[in-house]
Amino acid sequence: MPLGGQAPRPAALGGAAMVASPHHLASATGLDVLRAGGSAVDACIAMNATLGVVYGHMCGPGGDVFAQVWDPRDGRLTAINGSGRAGEEVTIEAYAARGLVEIPARGVLAANTVPGAVDGWARLHERFGRIAWDRLFAEAIRLADTGAPISEAYREAAVELATELGTAVAGEGVPGGRAPGPGATLRQPDLAASLRLIAGGGPDPFYRGDLAARLVDGLRAAGGLLTRADFAAHRSDWVEPLRTTYRGLEVTELPPNTQGLATLLILNLIETVDVRALGDASPDLIHLFVEATKLAYEDRDRWVTDPDTLEVPYERLLSKDYAAERRALIDPGRAAHPGAPRGGAGEGDTVYLCAVDPDGMACSMIQSLYYELGSGFVAPGTGIVLQNRGCYFRLEPDHPNALAPRKRTFHTLIPAMALRDGRPVLLFGSMGGEGQPQTQATVLTRIVDVGLDVQAAIDAPRWRHGRRWGEARPAVALEGRISEATAAELRRRGHDVERVGPWSSEMGHAQAIAIDRDAGVLSGGADPRSDGSALGW
Repeated sequence: MPLGGQAPRPAALGGAAMVASPHHLASATGLDVLRAGGSAVDACIAMNATLGVVYGHMCGPGGDVFAQVWDPRDGRLTAINGSGRAGEEVTIEAYAARGLVEIPARGVLAANTVPGAVDGWARLHERFGRIAWDRLFAEAIRLADTGAPISEAYREAAVELATELGTAVAGEGVPGGRAPGPGATLRQPDLAASLRLIAGGGPDPFYRGDLAARLVDGLRAAGGLLTRADFAAHRSDWVEPLRTTYRGLEVTELPPNTQGLATLLILNLIETVDVRALGDASPDLIHLFVEATKLAYEDRDRWVTDPDTLEVPYERLLSKDYAAERRALIDPGRAAHPGAPRGGAGEGDTVYLCAVDPDGMACSMIQSLYYELGSGFVAPGTGIVLQNRGCYFRLEPDHPNALAPRKRTFHTLIPAMALRDGRPVLLFGSMGGEGQPQTQATVLTRIVDVGLDVQAAIDAPRWRHGRRWGEARPAVALEGRISEATAAELRRRGHDVERVGPWSSEMGHAQAIAIDRDAGVLSGGADPRSDGSALGW
């Protein structure tokens, strides 16, 4: 893997182990776990638990998780789908009886799928963990109990949600019933107590015990639809990653119900083009990526849902012949105008994190509540914000992602890997909803085609095709560091172009670790658009 180029902040380098996450306190937690003898999976679980405290607007035990793990003991790559299913009473008819034609984005009716993260962590630890389960939650519990300085991103999310709902956010996210002020320290004793139950009892308290009862009873009292039986029935699934090749690398993603298929389709579409020759962030390059994204999303929107409800022709979709057929539809001089992608608009707020341990185990993990602060609902006494992922379901019975009991919804979360000769050389991913496949393709090609190191590839200006919050049609958002001449040329080709800030969170928070086995070097990068860091030794 070439590791050239310079960045304003250099890549973190190490020879033994590396972690990367979107918050520095979580990265420090992961590094501590590795130094204590933990595996890459242990480090990711500990980082994820800590992120649920210090970056709780984006993730936490009330959400879902997905991960890919490469195990050096057998040289095998595997993946886990830790997403929850809709409840037994969560039906199209239940929403129709309430006069609704779509699922609300916030509130208890949006919290209609069982959170899968805790079970996903437990199954990963059973298979790949090396240190005690309770050790993985120690720092998260300490920070929740004694308090942690709240990030500006967390503070802004609490303010925005309080405004959106017209009330204070439920639970501890707004101390004293108000959004936290700049520089505030956030104590979350209820969340600390819930994490202690999970640390002491594993997933059982969350799905079948006292914590499950409080979560469900709180939801039901407020008009929610999930039941105790829904929580008790939850299970994570081990799944086989989808794969394609790009410039001699094998790129892997989780299969549906995630949109990982879209990244692989984009890479297949652009593989025959000399990406480096087009020029980074040039009109030709952005046009190519946006048009490839549109085609990939047409297939994604047709096929990605709960795979138990739809047989997906993966072999055909991921073939190079199919990519050639689709590539012929791209006009290099003119933008196509397909309909807006299905589902909810907006970025989607998520944490991507990754780790490599001294034995070579690699873990690529992603976790989310979907929107910032998810449904906005916290069951009294739990401190756990419940996700609103189920609002992505559609209430049209003939839609591929139509709501049904015990069904998994379309998911944006996609942790990625790239391998050479069956061994990982890159772990990468990003938050960003519709933007995740686009950011993954951009970061990967900057490393593979342009030769940037992981930090420079993440730092460089990005773009994103899709809908922004509250807008009906998709546009191409360009970061402010991309020239106005480029914006003008894209408009001339028919793109609806919007400008955003020079380091906009709308572009996602990407993290990555590159593994150069020949040199014995690990290189980590964390997005300056987040509060993150990559750390190693």
